Amino acid sequence: MNDLSNYRKSYEKSELLESNIPEDPINLFNRWFHEVEEFGGDSEVNAMTVATIGLDGFPKSRVVLLKKFTEEGFIFYTNYNSEKGKAITANPNVCLSFFWHTMERQVIIKGIAKRTSEITSDSYFESRPDGSKLGAIVSNQSEVVPSRDYLEQNLKQLEKDFDSIVIPRPKHWGGFLVTPLEVEFWQGRPNRLHDRIRYSSQQDYSWKIDRLSP
Repeated sequence: MNDLSNYRKSYEKSELLESNIPEDPINLFNRWFHEVEEFGGDSEVNAMTVATIGLDGFPKSRVVLLKKFTEEGFIFYTNYNSEKGKAITANPNVCLSFFWHTMERQVIIKGIAKRTSEITSDSYFESRPDGSKLGAIVSNQSEVVPSRDYLEQNLKQLEKDFDSIVIPRPKHWGGFLVTPLEVEFWQGRPNRLHDRIRYSSQQDYSWKIDRLSP
Protein backbone atom coordinates (compact mmCIF):
# COMPACT_ATOMS: atom_id res chain seq x y z
CA MET A 1 0.00 0.00 0.00
CA ASN A 2 1.22 3.51 -0.84
CA ASP A 3 0.25 5.92 1.94
CA LEU A 4 0.23 9.48 0.60
CA SER A 5 -1.11 11.14 3.74
CA ASN A 6 2.16 13.00 4.34
CA TYR A 7 2.17 14.68 0.94
CA ARG A 8 1.69 18.29 1.98
CA LYS A 9 2.58 21.68 0.59
CA SER A 10 2.06 25.22 1.82
CA TYR A 11 0.57 27.49 -0.86
CA GLU A 12 1.96 30.99 -0.52
CA LYS A 13 2.55 32.48 -3.98
CA SER A 14 -0.45 34.77 -4.46
CA GLU A 15 -3.94 35.79 -3.35
CA LEU A 16 -7.34 36.30 -4.95
CA LEU A 17 -9.37 39.15 -3.46
CA GLU A 18 -12.65 40.74 -4.51
CA SER A 19 -10.99 44.15 -4.43
CA ASN A 20 -8.69 43.21 -7.30
CA ILE A 21 -10.80 41.26 -9.80
CA PRO A 22 -12.72 42.34 -12.95
CA GLU A 23 -16.48 42.11 -13.38
CA ASP A 24 -16.31 39.21 -15.83
CA PRO A 25 -14.36 35.92 -15.73
CA ILE A 26 -12.85 36.10 -19.23
CA ASN A 27 -10.79 39.14 -18.26
CA LEU A 28 -9.55 37.41 -15.12
CA PHE A 29 -8.80 34.23 -17.08
CA ASN A 30 -6.84 36.30 -19.58
CA ARG A 31 -4.83 37.90 -16.79
CA TRP A 32 -4.07 34.58 -15.12
CA PHE A 33 -3.26 32.84 -18.40
CA HIS A 34 -0.64 35.42 -19.36
CA GLU A 35 0.80 35.61 -15.86
CA VAL A 36 1.34 31.85 -15.90
CA GLU A 37 2.73 32.08 -19.43
CA GLU A 38 5.19 34.81 -18.45
CA PHE A 39 6.16 33.87 -14.89
CA GLY A 40 4.91 30.36 -14.21
CA GLY A 41 7.19 28.33 -16.42
CA ASP A 42 4.46 25.87 -17.48
CA SER A 43 5.45 24.39 -20.85
CA GLU A 44 1.85 24.09 -22.10
CA VAL A 45 -0.20 26.78 -20.40
CA ASN A 46 -3.13 25.95 -22.70
CA ALA A 47 -3.37 22.30 -21.60
CA MET A 48 -6.79 21.69 -20.06
CA THR A 49 -8.93 18.80 -18.92
CA VAL A 50 -12.23 18.29 -20.72
CA ALA A 51 -14.83 16.27 -18.79
CA THR A 52 -17.88 14.86 -20.56
CA ILE A 53 -20.71 12.44 -19.80
CA GLY A 54 -20.19 9.44 -22.07
CA LEU A 55 -22.80 7.47 -23.96
CA ASP A 56 -22.39 4.78 -21.28
CA GLY A 57 -23.46 7.27 -18.58
CA PHE A 58 -20.02 7.57 -17.02
CA PRO A 59 -18.05 10.81 -16.78
CA LYS A 60 -14.69 10.82 -18.55
CA SER A 61 -11.87 13.36 -18.51
CA ARG A 62 -8.96 13.86 -20.87
CA VAL A 63 -6.36 16.55 -21.52
CA VAL A 64 -6.63 18.60 -24.72
CA LEU A 65 -5.21 21.94 -25.82
CA LEU A 66 -7.16 25.19 -25.68
CA LYS A 67 -6.73 26.95 -29.01
CA LYS A 68 -8.63 30.20 -28.51
CA PHE A 69 -10.64 32.09 -25.91
CA THR A 70 -12.80 35.17 -26.36
CA GLU A 71 -15.77 36.81 -24.63
CA GLU A 72 -17.87 34.05 -26.25
CA GLY A 73 -15.99 31.21 -24.62
CA PHE A 74 -13.26 28.61 -25.06
CA ILE A 75 -12.42 26.73 -28.27
CA PHE A 76 -10.69 23.39 -28.81
CA TYR A 77 -10.58 21.03 -31.79
CA THR A 78 -11.21 17.32 -32.08
CA ASN A 79 -12.61 14.46 -34.17
CA TYR A 80 -16.41 14.72 -33.98
CA ASN A 81 -16.64 10.92 -34.36
CA SER A 82 -14.36 10.27 -31.38
CA GLU A 83 -15.66 9.13 -28.01
CA LYS A 84 -15.33 12.73 -26.82
CA GLY A 85 -17.08 14.15 -29.87
CA LYS A 86 -19.98 11.71 -29.65
CA ALA A 87 -20.38 12.38 -25.93
CA ILE A 88 -20.57 16.14 -26.48
CA THR A 89 -23.03 15.75 -29.36
CA ALA A 90 -25.31 13.66 -27.12
CA ASN A 91 -24.84 15.85 -24.01
CA PRO A 92 -23.26 19.29 -24.53
CA ASN A 93 -22.87 19.94 -20.79
CA VAL A 94 -19.11 19.85 -20.20
CA CYS A 95 -16.49 20.94 -17.70
CA LEU A 96 -13.08 22.40 -18.51
CA SER A 97 -10.31 22.70 -15.93
CA PHE A 98 -6.82 24.17 -15.84
CA PHE A 99 -4.26 23.42 -13.13
CA TRP A 100 -1.22 25.66 -13.14
CA HIS A 101 0.80 24.16 -10.32
CA THR A 102 3.74 26.55 -10.66
CA MET A 103 1.44 29.46 -9.76
CA GLU A 104 -0.73 27.38 -7.40
CA ARG A 105 -3.83 28.15 -9.45
CA GLN A 106 -6.80 26.27 -10.81
CA VAL A 107 -9.71 27.32 -13.03
CA ILE A 108 -12.89 25.25 -13.42
CA ILE A 109 -15.34 26.13 -16.19
CA LYS A 110 -18.85 24.69 -16.41
CA GLY A 111 -20.47 25.34 -19.76
CA ILE A 112 -22.32 24.31 -22.89
CA ALA A 113 -20.38 23.08 -25.93
CA LYS A 114 -21.42 23.56 -29.54
CA ARG A 115 -19.62 23.09 -32.83
CA THR A 116 -17.81 26.08 -34.24
CA SER A 117 -18.65 27.29 -37.73
CA GLU A 118 -17.07 25.48 -40.68
CA ILE A 119 -15.22 28.71 -41.51
CA THR A 120 -13.62 28.73 -38.04
CA SER A 121 -12.69 25.04 -38.28
CA ASP A 122 -11.32 25.49 -41.82
CA SER A 123 -9.23 28.47 -40.78
CA TYR A 124 -7.60 26.63 -37.88
CA PHE A 125 -7.07 23.44 -39.89
CA GLU A 126 -5.28 25.40 -42.61
CA SER A 127 -2.89 26.81 -39.99
CA ARG A 128 -1.75 23.35 -38.89
CA PRO A 129 1.43 21.64 -40.12
CA ASP A 130 0.82 19.10 -42.90
CA GLY A 131 1.76 16.25 -40.58
CA SER A 132 -0.97 17.24 -38.12
CA LYS A 133 -3.47 17.59 -40.94
CA LEU A 134 -2.73 14.08 -42.20
CA GLY A 135 -2.83 12.75 -38.65
CA ALA A 136 -6.39 14.07 -38.31
CA ILE A 137 -7.36 12.26 -41.51
CA VAL A 138 -5.65 8.94 -40.83
CA SER A 139 -6.90 8.57 -37.26
CA ASN A 140 -10.38 7.21 -36.63
CA GLN A 141 -10.04 8.54 -33.12
CA SER A 142 -11.11 6.21 -30.28
CA GLU A 143 -11.60 3.24 -32.65
CA VAL A 144 -9.69 -0.02 -32.10
CA VAL A 145 -6.74 -0.52 -34.49
CA PRO A 146 -4.68 -3.68 -35.03
CA SER A 147 -1.27 -2.10 -34.40
CA ARG A 148 0.92 0.99 -34.43
CA ASP A 149 2.34 -0.18 -37.74
CA TYR A 150 -1.16 -0.08 -39.24
CA LEU A 151 -1.42 3.65 -38.45
CA GLU A 152 2.07 4.44 -39.69
CA GLN A 153 1.56 2.60 -42.98
CA ASN A 154 -1.73 4.45 -43.57
CA LEU A 155 0.01 7.74 -42.85
CA LYS A 156 2.77 6.96 -45.36
CA GLN A 157 0.14 6.23 -48.00
CA LEU A 158 -1.59 9.53 -47.28
CA GLU A 159 1.72 11.37 -47.56
CA LYS A 160 2.03 9.97 -51.08
CA ASP A 161 -1.59 10.70 -51.98
CA PHE A 162 -1.36 14.34 -50.85
CA ASP A 163 2.16 15.05 -52.08
CA SER A 164 2.12 18.67 -53.38
CA ILE A 165 -1.67 18.78 -52.98
CA VAL A 166 -3.69 20.97 -50.60
CA ILE A 167 -4.89 18.84 -47.68
CA PRO A 168 -8.62 19.43 -47.04
CA ARG A 169 -10.17 19.43 -43.58
CA PRO A 170 -12.17 16.23 -43.05
CA LYS A 171 -15.81 17.04 -42.30
CA HIS A 172 -15.71 14.93 -39.13
CA TRP A 173 -12.99 17.12 -37.62
CA GLY A 174 -13.50 20.60 -36.20
CA GLY A 175 -13.92 22.86 -33.23
CA PHE A 176 -16.10 23.07 -30.17
CA LEU A 177 -16.91 26.37 -28.48
CA VAL A 178 -17.67 26.08 -24.77
CA THR A 179 -19.86 28.93 -23.56
CA PRO A 180 -19.28 29.31 -19.80
CA LEU A 181 -22.13 29.28 -17.29
CA GLU A 182 -19.88 29.22 -14.22
CA VAL A 183 -16.18 29.91 -13.86
CA GLU A 184 -14.40 29.22 -10.58
CA PHE A 185 -10.92 30.56 -9.82
CA TRP A 186 -8.89 28.82 -7.13
CA GLN A 187 -5.75 30.32 -5.65
CA GLY A 188 -3.75 28.29 -3.16
CA ARG A 189 -3.26 29.98 0.24
CA PRO A 190 -1.52 29.03 3.51
CA ASN A 191 -3.21 26.75 6.06
CA ARG A 192 -5.58 25.41 3.40
CA LEU A 193 -7.61 28.64 3.53
CA HIS A 194 -7.56 28.82 -0.24
CA ASP A 195 -9.24 31.61 -2.19
CA ARG A 196 -12.19 30.45 -4.31
CA ILE A 197 -14.07 32.99 -6.42
CA ARG A 198 -17.01 31.85 -8.55
CA TYR A 199 -18.56 33.78 -11.44
CA SER A 200 -22.12 32.71 -12.34
CA SER A 201 -23.76 33.84 -15.57
CA GLN A 202 -27.02 35.80 -15.16
CA GLN A 203 -29.96 36.22 -17.54
CA ASP A 204 -29.04 39.85 -18.20
CA TYR A 205 -25.56 38.69 -19.37
CA SER A 206 -23.88 40.05 -16.24
CA TRP A 207 -21.92 37.89 -13.80
CA LYS A 208 -22.69 37.19 -10.14
CA ILE A 209 -19.52 36.95 -8.05
CA ASP A 210 -19.36 34.79 -4.91
CA ARG A 211 -16.59 33.75 -2.56
CA LEU A 212 -16.71 30.05 -1.71
CA SER A 213 -15.40 28.43 1.43
CA PRO A 214 -12.24 26.44 0.76
